[in-house]
Order: sequence, then C-alpha cells, then structure tokens
Amino acid sequence: MLARIYSAAIQGVDAIEIEIEINVGAGEFVMVVVGLPDTAVKESRDRVVTAVHNSGFKPPRQRTTVNLAPADIKKEGPSFDLPIALGMVALSEQVPPELLEPYTFIGELALSGAVRPVKGALVAALEARRRGKAGIFVPSANVREAAVVEGIDVFPAETLRGVFEAVAGDRMPDAVVSDPRLLLDRSDGQDLCFSEVRGQAHAKRAIEVAVAGGHNLLMIGPPGSGKSMLAKRIPSIFPALTLEEAIESTKIHSICGLLGSDHFFIAQRPFRSPHHTISDAGLLGGSASPTPGEVSLAHHGVLFLDELPEFKRSTLEVMRQPLEDSRVTISRAAGTLTFPAEFMLVGAMNPCPCGHLGNPKRECRCSPGQIQKYRQRISGPLLDRIDLQIEVPAIDFHEMTKGSPGESSAAIGERVGAARKRQQRRLGSARKGCNARMTNRQLRSHCQLDETGQEMLRHAMEELELSARAYDRILKVARTIADLAGLDLIAADHVGEAIQYRSLDRNLWM
Repeated sequence: MLARIYSAAIQGVDAIEIEIEINVGAGEFVMVVVGLPDTAVKESRDRVVTAVHNSGFKPPRQRTTVNLAPADIKKEGPSFDLPIALGMVALSEQVPPELLEPYTFIGELALSGAVRPVKGALVAALEARRRGKAGIFVPSANVREAAVVEGIDVFPAETLRGVFEAVAGDRMPDAVVSDPRLLLDRSDGQDLCFSEVRGQAHAKRAIEVAVAGGHNLLMIGPPGSGKSMLAKRIPSIFPALTLEEAIESTKIHSICGLLGSDHFFIAQRPFRSPHHTISDAGLLGGSASPTPGEVSLAHHGVLFLDELPEFKRSTLEVMRQPLEDSRVTISRAAGTLTFPAEFMLVGAMNPCPCGHLGNPKRECRCSPGQIQKYRQRISGPLLDRIDLQIEVPAIDFHEMTKGSPGESSAAIGERVGAARKRQQRRLGSARKGCNARMTNRQLRSHCQLDETGQEMLRHAMEELELSARAYDRILKVARTIADLAGLDLIAADHVGEAIQYRSLDRNLWM
C-alpha cells in the first residue's frame, strides 16, 4: 500500500515542496527513511512510531519505506514528523490517502502525539500557496506566523489525532487569519527617540544624512559619549517598512527560529548588534548547511558593530561583498545559497585603545605604536565602504542637564521620508530608491557638479589621497544632502559637507 503526502523543506530563505511517499510492504516491521535525510530526520523513526501508538492508532506491522522527494536535496530538521505519521496512520486505518494530498503538513511530534513548533512556517506557507494547495497545517505555536500569508488557509495542528480526524473526518477547524497590514499599522511606535539625546548636534545631522541616503556610518569618540545611544535610535527615523519588506525580513527570522507566538511578524526595522567575538559564519552566515548570519538578519534594517576594532579583522573583511552587492553568497559542500543582506552598517569605536586620545580632560596613556596598531585593525578597503566617518565628542555637564529636549525622531523622520521619496522618483524604483544604491550610470546622470564643487572635490581627492570608490561615495552623500534640502542641483556647500564626513580618512589612517 502506498500513501503520498506533502510537506516543505527550507532551502536558503525559501521553501521547496517535499513529496513524502510511504509504502507498507511484506516483511517484518522496520522503518526505513530514504531521500537524503539528516540525523534529525532519521531519528524521527522511533519518535513517529511512539507518537502514533500513544495517539491511539496502530503503527504498521510490516516493512515501511519512507521516501522524501526530490532525493537530491538534503532534508533537515524534525518538521517531517507530522506528515510521515499521518501517512502511516492513513495506511493502518484503511483511510483513503488521497484525503491528505490537497494539504501541506509541517510539525515536530512529541512522544505523546502533541505537535511542537518548527522553523520556517512562513516560508512553508508561501510555498504551499505557490503550489496551489487547499491549505497548510502548522503547529499551533507557528500558526499566527504562517497566517500572514494571504491566499491560503492556515490551520493549527495541536495533536496528531486532531489533525488526522480533521482531514479524514472532514471536520476542518477554522482557518486562522492575520492581516499583515494591520500589524504594520500597529507598529508605529518606537520606544527610543532622538529627543532623549542631549547635545551631539553634529552626530545627529550625520545620522540624518546617512539614513536619508542609506549610507554606512562610523562614529568615533571616547567611552560614554553616546555612540551606542545614538545608534539604537537610528531605526526610529527610518521610513516605515513596506509589506513586501516586512515579509522578507520575517522570512529570514522565521527560518532562523527567532519568531514566537507573541513576536511572529517583523513590523519594525531590524536592529542587530552582535558581540565582537562573533565568528565569520555567525556574521556572514554559513555552517555545514548554510543559514543566514547577522548581516541577513539585519536585512532592511541596521547592523550595529560596537567596538569595531575589537572584531577579528578576517570577520570584518567578509562584509565587503554584502556592503557592495546587498547579498551574501555562501558555498558549502551541501550547495551554494544566496541570502539577502541590504542593511545600513553603523560602526562605533574609540579613538585609541584607552579611548581618551584628544580628550582635553583625560590624559591618553597609549603609545603611538599602540594607537597605530589599534586603528589598523580596520582595513582601508573596508573604510572606503563607510560613507560617513564622524567624531562624537564627550558631552559636558551643561549639555547633559539643560532643560530643552532634542529634536524628536518623528520630526527627523519626516525630513528623511521626504528625501527618500525624492530619490525614489528620480531613480524610478521603490526597492532600490536610495542614493547609496545608485549605479555608476545613475551616479553620472544625477550627481553633476558645477565648477566650484568639482574643484573642491578634486582638491579633497589630492589632499586626502582618496580612492575612486571614495570619490563616488562623496558624490552620493552630496546628492543626499541636496535631497534633504529639497534641491535638484548639488551646490558647493553640499559637496563641502560630504567631504567633511570623510576627513577622518587622513586623521586616523594616513
């Protein structure tokens, strides 16, 4: 006897449909799983048989072969427990297996027959919709996550017996509905606001420019000057996520298992701040079976690297590709996968190992050799890819205690949003509509300078010995400053401000 049932496997940031064939034939009982299963799938044999028995069903007593197709794709994780068990129950209970074929099933089984949550419920629902399935059964803990997918019925799976009786007995539960647009509407509040930051007007201006154009930013200042405080508030001035962007971000968090029954949809810009001890694979993604890293978890948001020189140099260097291409390509024996990584990089560092270089109130105890070694942990090519490099000085007592609050994130966000809209109209793309993503052709077309601006930029290139990449990035920043001013033409003062944000190239690394 043969039963056919459908599930889904994660591949990259998407899912692919898995056809599970279960055959009960002659011979003593033994359960064989084929189709390139990993250890977790192989171990499902005892788990599934025990769950079937404890759910009040009789497991097959003959040789049972389970084939996971396509056979050339590695199957990982416990999400195939539920569909395998359902196929075995259908054969043992003499129920037509065709009743199971219109649906997709995912879920891990406890020995009692209860269905436990799994990773990737959202991407599984997207694949089921693409395949035209009548519905998908997912663990109850994952049902709200999968329900944001429109165009397919999403049913909760609490127990093996409950799912089987629902399908075989035609007693389908009510489909769970979750409107993602309402979730986006409810996410308008940010806990952190720039009005809480006293002083640092220059840093706030640089952050506004960086967010308006999607530029990378490096803040340099002594301990306690507010670098981390500023960085944590950067998402509060970003334009709101679109529905497409929110689903893309949620997909990545879903396959990493970072969603829950309460936090099941990424409705606000991600903010990732990994520790400086992170490995290359943790930052970029990888392991034996490639999974997304921090650069992909920060997709459509901010990646904040505090104490930037403390990261391993090799770890920082692997970010060159995502900073240029907005994606990460990882090759392993299991295959080559590409993950999205369109994020704003924000770095923070001290001016020297002790942090007090240039501080008029604290003496720096670092030797010139120590300072040089500390700064050289950040390579020139990586620094080239950071558009704005600003100093964040220590704040004095008067600035910390004065009564007037700073400008709110909402006010700054309005200017950023208006600048982004100008860029989208100019570049003709809502997805790539920011100046930092301009192609060379767009750069030459939209960043024309007058003679004064051109001469100013030429002088800066010669004095600071900047690279061609730095030249292009200065033009992009100048274009953003003009957009914030609501102007179509780039003026000389816009170029001057953009050059000012690169002046640390010479001061710190030359």
